[in-house]
Amino acid sequence: MRREAETAPEATTEAATGVTITPDGPLLLPGPVQVTLPDGTVAISRRFTVALCTCRRSRIYPWCDTSHRRRAKNTRETR
Repeated sequence: MRREAETAPEATTEAATGVTITPDGPLLLPGPVQVTLPDGTVAISRRFTVALCTCRRSRIYPWCDTSHRRRAKNTRETR
């Protein structure tokens, strides 16, 4: 079932931040970004586009290092 996006009446395209959700991959955000981790540590990236890890396998968490690719490939080979 596909859900329709809700929009606030006061929201405008100019003020909105775009987020791209990729299947079996990272969350892509326009940079720069500041991420506050659960332990209170603040991580900053000044890149044009930032890939945030969603699988938690990254060695450089919260940034994606493509660790999800190795895991996904191994999963498909065992089927």
